[in-house]
Amino acid sequence: MTVAPHTGQIVESPAVPAAGQSPRTWLWHSEDDTAAFAQALSAQPQLLAQAFLTLHGDLGAGKTTLVRHLLRALGVQGRIKSPTYAVVEPHEAPGLAPHATTVWHFDFYRFDDPREWEDAGFRDIFANPGLKVAEWPEKAAALTPPADLAIHIEAIDDTERQVTVHAHTAAGQRLLQGL
Repeated sequence: MTVAPHTGQIVESPAVPAAGQSPRTWLWHSEDDTAAFAQALSAQPQLLAQAFLTLHGDLGAGKTTLVRHLLRALGVQGRIKSPTYAVVEPHEAPGLAPHATTVWHFDFYRFDDPREWEDAGFRDIFANPGLKVAEWPEKAAALTPPADLAIHIEAIDDTERQVTVHAHTAAGQRLLQGL
C-alpha cells in the first residue's frame, strides 16, 4: 500500500506576519535557569492552555528537562516519562485550569509514517483544548500547525544552554512578551 503525499497542514493556526516576529535569546547557566524559564511560562495559563510549543535541539540539549520543569510548574504530580517510544504522553495539569487541564507531550523522534497521525488520533488532540509540546517537531512538520513558540536549545557545554525563542502566532507573541 502506498500513501498519497500530504500537502498542507492537517490543522490550521493563523501565523503572525513575519514583520511581527522578533526572537529572544537567553543564556541558561544551569538547570535552575531552565526551571525559572518553565516557571515564567507556567505563569501564563490562559495563553499556555491553548498553545503549541515546539522544542528544537540536539540529543541531550535539554528539551525533555524543560518539559519536565514546565509540567512540574503546572502542578503535574507523579512520574513524568519521556514519550520517545509512545510518541505522546498526556498529563493532567491543574495549573492550566480553568482554561484546560491536559498537556500533551509529543516526541516525534521515532515518527516516520504520516498514517500514524490519523491512526493515533493526533488530529483530534490538536483540535481540542490543551497545551501541546513537541520534541523533534520537524519529523511531523507537514502535519502540525505553526508553533505558537519555537524554542531552540543549544548546548554550550555540560551545564550552559543558549536558548532562542521564536513566536510564530499572535498568541506566541503574547507568550514571548510575558517571559
